This record gives sequence, structure tokens and C-alpha cells, in this order.
Amino acid sequence: MKQYQSSDIRNFAIVGHGSSGKTCLAEAMLKSGGMINRLGTIETGTTISDYHPGEKERQISIHATPLHMEWMEKKFNIIDTPGYSDFIGEALGSLNVVDLAIITIHAINGVEVCTETMWNHASKLGIPKMLVVNGLDREHTDFDSILNQARKRFGNNVFPMQLPVNAGPGYNQNVDVLRTELISYDLDGSGKMAERELPDNLNEKVKSLHEELIEYVAESDDALLEKFFDQGGLSEEEMRDGIHQAIQDQTFIPLFCTSATSNVGVNRVCDFIAKYGSSPDDRRIITAQDTQGNDVEVSLDGSETVLQIFKTMSESHVGELSLFRVYSGKVKTGQDCYNTNRNTNERFGQLFILNGKNRTQVDQLSAGDIAGVVKLKDTHTNNTLCSGKHVLLPMIELPNPNIHAAIVPTAKGDEEKLAIGLSTLHEEDPTFVYRVDSEVKQTIISGQGELHLKVTTERLKRKFGIDILLEEPRVPYRETITAKGSSKYRHKKQSGGAGQFAEVWMRIEPRKRGDGVEFTHSLVGQNVDRVFVPSVEKGVNVACSEGILAGCKVVDLKIDFYDGKMHPVDSKDIAFQTAGKHAFRESFLSAQPCLLEPIMDIEVKVPEEFMGDIMGDISGKRGKIMGMDSDGSFQVIKAQVPQAELYHYATTVRSLTGGRGIHMESISHYEKMPKDFEKKVISAAKKDEE
Repeated sequence: MKQYQSSDIRNFAIVGHGSSGKTCLAEAMLKSGGMINRLGTIETGTTISDYHPGEKERQISIHATPLHMEWMEKKFNIIDTPGYSDFIGEALGSLNVVDLAIITIHAINGVEVCTETMWNHASKLGIPKMLVVNGLDREHTDFDSILNQARKRFGNNVFPMQLPVNAGPGYNQNVDVLRTELISYDLDGSGKMAERELPDNLNEKVKSLHEELIEYVAESDDALLEKFFDQGGLSEEEMRDGIHQAIQDQTFIPLFCTSATSNVGVNRVCDFIAKYGSSPDDRRIITAQDTQGNDVEVSLDGSETVLQIFKTMSESHVGELSLFRVYSGKVKTGQDCYNTNRNTNERFGQLFILNGKNRTQVDQLSAGDIAGVVKLKDTHTNNTLCSGKHVLLPMIELPNPNIHAAIVPTAKGDEEKLAIGLSTLHEEDPTFVYRVDSEVKQTIISGQGELHLKVTTERLKRKFGIDILLEEPRVPYRETITAKGSSKYRHKKQSGGAGQFAEVWMRIEPRKRGDGVEFTHSLVGQNVDRVFVPSVEKGVNVACSEGILAGCKVVDLKIDFYDGKMHPVDSKDIAFQTAGKHAFRESFLSAQPCLLEPIMDIEVKVPEEFMGDIMGDISGKRGKIMGMDSDGSFQVIKAQVPQAELYHYATTVRSLTGGRGIHMESISHYEKMPKDFEKKVISAAKKDEE
């Protein structure tokens, strides 16, 4: 396998909203690059990157898929990512390890919510961006309005490198602004093209765009700016370095026109990436941390190996495959590395470069390259491996889950298999989270949307043979008191043989929210031996965890065990535990008990026209609007809503906004429930108990 210098590698992720043509664009690139003989289609499930059963069935990308090809003697490492926000973790993990983001825009729908999300994430990571308007062979396309929309949203420096001449069915011609020529493509999917001079009617428009491009390029370099003023223009050679720099500085954002399904315009996108796109050289130095938490620089020229795992795949025929990017040094088969996150040593087995499920074995990789390695012992997504000084690369930041469900295995005895399955799926996709919640006694799984949970449970069934049902997670209500209470409880048991006797006198009072349960005693005199204080506390703790009104955890109160009685023979540990539990129960019921419910902070990001619907829905869910911010053409509504009202809220937001809204949620605090809701919860708990 040919070895590439870091300056000859182009790592880029194709990102954007769902159904904007990312997989088809990747497919067309592979066809033009000679990696495949014919274009696969989404409908027939024959594309290289959507090869998993779930992807073929649903006709959408679910996983980020690494691909590679050669173009103009440059190695392209392409990552085709999902566009649905349910699978956003895959796209974010990929953006973290590439040097360029290719953002696709649907030729009819224009800029959509995930187009913006990906733009914002790429900007946050400091990655240069290119825009590709895809699907210009469809009816009712309007290129000018999409260009205006992109400029309004992403800035006036969005610049069309091409103009479509005959957009709509039969589209096969673009004007190339950089070279001021007309390009016609064959419509057989081969990507073949012919270059001709511009027709007269387009001359004027293209000339002024070409001059505008030269100005953008000259702005990125003072020497070029002088030349530009002296000569009144720049040659393509002079512009070459300038364009590269202008893309790094994002002084202009190039925009291209394509129809990936017929392979029109894709070759020019590849040419541009090969000539002017970012290489690992443009991010030569990355700031990492040493084991003491101090900043250290990791350089592309370093002799020691530093790499990061950005995705873990578990596939039946090869086991676990860890995808990584090399940031420094080289990686060879058989090399030993140290995992800084887990303090373990790893030996590298077979190395592969991938095109979907097709793998090509390689012996070594240079800094800047991306590949996969099989069967690492104890290495997971986000881990840093190194051969010299121990360093940690920055973690990939992933969004919090926003939808939750409880799972119930349908077959008994599947518990162990289920635990292995869930942990494997979390390894592959860190945005899928699970926990066993002892408070509500359920296993809760959480993800980025209903489809995310559905796809994950299907994979559990397919890979591990576990059938599970999803049900609504119980809300972790809490019980507390609003007044002082007291009780005197005597426990007496005579049933032949040794008896039991204990009497406990107890006072309780409320504490501030969040202060927890405090157990004290103020015993004086010899009525009760102090040896029984821990027994009473044990009984109280059992009552607090079992709950009294509705089987929920008791919080925020102070208990004082102030007196009682004992028997010289019949008083023992178990008697005082029982008396403590019942004394607490009686004093709790006398202290105006109530239920508390968890309140969530939510942030909903929606296009302006849906604000009214979302705010109305929040009010209907007993929510309070806490404030609003604007983010471009989107509005961000901040609110607090009881958790009980938020089951499947992600789905509600999407249906109210036609799929264009997203939300995030996190726990805020507990507060007292309205009496009518409290009654419902208590009666439902009693029914369950019976």
C-alpha cells in the first residue's frame, strides 16, 4: 500500500441535514475516483457506505462510515455521516478528527436545522467549511434563493465557485467561476466532462464574480494584495496558495453545485479539495494535556506516536474494530502503545483502511492518516494511545440524551446477556446511555430521539438475540413533610419463647430542599440503652427508602429519637428496628406529608414561525417559560417543565416543527406537586402494590 505524506492527505467529513445527499455524494466521489464501477443507490441499498441492515431497511445513514480513494495523487479519507439528529453523535465524533467539513445543502429545502448544527460544530472546532448544493436535477430548484439563504445564515462571504446553467431535470452544465469556463457533464453517471468557452450571455456575470473571488483571495495575503493592485488581477497559479489560505482563514466559504445521483459537478469538488483543501499540515500542532493536567503540544512531526480512537464498531465477522486518527509519529502492526485514559498497554494487531465493509490491510500509517485496528483489549471511543510521553487529547464533546425509555426483557434469564449487549452498544455509540435506576427499580435507556432508541433495540435483538419491550420510565417522585410531627410507637410481640419489646418516641421536622435526611437522638436518662440508637436509625432508613405515601424515596427532614422504653430481656436489635420504622411512619403521616416532582430545564431551538406552537405546548405541560434568545433565524426557548410531562418530548418537538426543532433537557430541582396530580400518583402506586 502506498505511503502518503501528511501534506498529501485530505481528511474530510460530509455532514448536513438528513436526506441532503451526503451518501450519494460520497458514492459519486468513489465512482469518479475509480474505487467502484457503478453508482449504487439508496433505494436498492447498494451504496458502499450504507451497508448495515438498519440503514438499508430505513434508507438513511445511521453510522459514520470511513471511505478512502486517491485523487490527483492525494489520499482522500472521507467520512460519510448521518444527518438525522438522532445520530448526531456519529457526525460530531467524525468532525473531531477531520481537517475540513463538506456541508451539503438540499437543492429544494435549502438550509435546515442540522445544516446549521453542523456548521456551528465545525466552527466551534475551528475546521474550515465548504458548501455543496446537491440535487440540482430536481424540479422546482431555485439556486439564487438558496445562495441568498446560505449568505444570510452563514455570512456574505459564502461564494459560488460554480453556477448551475440548466438546473432542473436534465441538469448537466455548470459555469466554473475560477476558470471562467462552461463545463458539460455526461449524464451516464461516469462523471466525464467537457470544458468549453463561456456563452456571451453569461460573460458579464461570471467576470464580475471572478473579480470578486480574486479580491477575497488577495485579502488573505498582503503580498498578493500588492500584486493585485499592481497588475489589476491574479493568475490561477498566483491564486492557488491564496485560495488555500483564504479557506483556512474562512475569509470566503466556497459553494459548489452538484447532482450526486447523476455524478454531475462532483469531479470539480474533488479537484478543489485536492488542490486547495485542508491537509493535516494545516493543523500541525494540537494542544493535549499531560497526566498532571498541564498543556503540552502534540506535533505532526513528532517521532513518538499519538493517536485518538474516535469510533468503535463491533461487527460479527471481525469482532471489535477501533477507528483512529494519528496525530503524531507512525503506527505499525505489532507496535506497543499506552492507553493514557485507562492506564493499560495495548499491542496493535492488523491495521485496515476501509471503504464501508470492504477492508484493505496496511502495515503502517503516517501522522495525519485515519484507519482502523482490530481487537484492542481495553480501549474505547475517546481514548488516547501514545508510545512516548503519556498525553491526553481533548475529548469529543457529545450532546446529552433527550429521550428516555425503560426496558423490560421478554425472556427470563436474559439479564446477563442484556448487560453485555447494552455496554457493547454504548461503546459503539456513546450518545446511547443506559443505567439501572435503583430509585424507580428500572433499567433506563436514553438517546437522541425515538428513532435512535428504536434502532438500538433492533440491534440488541439482531446481534445478541435479546427481545425487549420499551415502556415509560417511572418518574422519581420524592416524599417529604411540610410541618412538624411526632409519635410514640410500642412494638410488642409474645409468641412463645423469646419475645420482642421496644418503644420509640420520635419527633420530625422539615429541612430545606436538598438538605437530605438527618437522624439525631436526644436521649437522656436510662430509659433506652444507647446501643439501640443504630437499630432505630436502620428502621428509619428502611422506611425512607421504601417510601410511605407512594413508595418513593423520603427526603429533606430531620428526625429526633428523644425517648422510649425497653425491656431487660425482650429488647433486641430487630425489635428497635421495627419500632423505629413504625414510629417514623406515624410521625411522617402526622406532619402534613406531600410529594415532590422533578422539574427539568429544557432548551428548544426552533425556526421563528413555530415559536407560538412550542410555547403553547409548554404551557399545556404545566411548564414555565424562563426566557428566549435568538440564534440566527432560530429562536431558543428556555423553560422549566415537570419531568412527568416530558415523556417522548423530542418526538413532540419534531412533529410540531416538521422535524426542524431540537431540544435539550437537564434536571433542575424538585418542587411540590399540585394536590390533584399528587392524588393520582398515590392512587396509582397503591394499585401497583395490590
